[in-house]
Amino acid sequence: MIVKKAFMLALSGIIALAFALLASLMFGSRTLAFSDVIEIVFQGQLFQDTSGMLEAQVIRERIPRTIFALIAGASLGVSGSLMQSITRNPIADPGILGVNTGASLFVVIGLAFFHIQTKTEYIWLALLGSAITAVLVYLISSIGRGGTTPLKLALSGAACSAALSSLVSVILLPRTEALNHYRFWQVGSLSGASYEDMITMSFFLIPAFLLALLLLPYLDAMALGDDMATGLGVHPLLIRLLAALSAVILCGTTTALAGPIAFVGLMIPHVIRLILGPSMRLLVPYTALFGALILLVSDVIGRVLGSPGELEAGIITTFLGAPILIMIARRTKVREL
Repeated sequence: MIVKKAFMLALSGIIALAFALLASLMFGSRTLAFSDVIEIVFQGQLFQDTSGMLEAQVIRERIPRTIFALIAGASLGVSGSLMQSITRNPIADPGILGVNTGASLFVVIGLAFFHIQTKTEYIWLALLGSAITAVLVYLISSIGRGGTTPLKLALSGAACSAALSSLVSVILLPRTEALNHYRFWQVGSLSGASYEDMITMSFFLIPAFLLALLLLPYLDAMALGDDMATGLGVHPLLIRLLAALSAVILCGTTTALAGPIAFVGLMIPHVIRLILGPSMRLLVPYTALFGALILLVSDVIGRVLGSPGELEAGIITTFLGAPILIMIARRTKVREL
């Protein structure tokens, strides 16, 4: 039964992704006809001298943005699934746990005091901020009776996020130039992506994805409980640290270049888990597929609704994800996974 569900879900996801890819090439400040996109793409006109063909030039400009949406969505989806697994918290997410805010704070510090400009500088600062915030949230949630629980983790993340947001405001308000850079970045945008940016991302994301894939059997063993996992030869603390490292790199790198896009890492793993169950061997690849799909669809919706301008993808994912968060809270009452 699970195999049939998994096959049908993969098939529907791939078909939906194909239509989303075409829609991403069609819609924007200038809408192209479906027939024109099909003709230009499938007849290879993108690789010919099309200096006099406006449609081909428009599609060429949209391709990097489309690829970037796929990479960012997959990264955020996998990051969310890893965070939910290692924390055993159904509402764990880079945004809710404050990791995105930590990345934002360090990027703001770089903009305000060090005048960072290169994408690599953005990524390293975002990774540092994400890692420090993740450790801080975990330490705060472990204080007191009972240690770390899903509820304490969520509350610690919310508290740290509020505190770090205040620090962001304190740094930015007296600095107009840094504020101008930050206000476009912080809403979560896929515009302005280039092939060079994606090459830079790949040096961080590919090792993180590979690490996540290697950890899947151990994470499934840990779902049986730490004692059982230890009996099977698994080192729970080491696996959690490595999974947290992978999750932080995935969300930190994406946040550095796209801004703090919320709810993708929350809603996608939860929906996939409802359909296919808790197995990480299924959860991680499917969250990558549907994370890419939902972020690309959100970007297309933002372009359509905001035409001739656009609404940023981060705004759309918030509208889509907020009802999912409410549903999770009502269904699970913040129980452990």
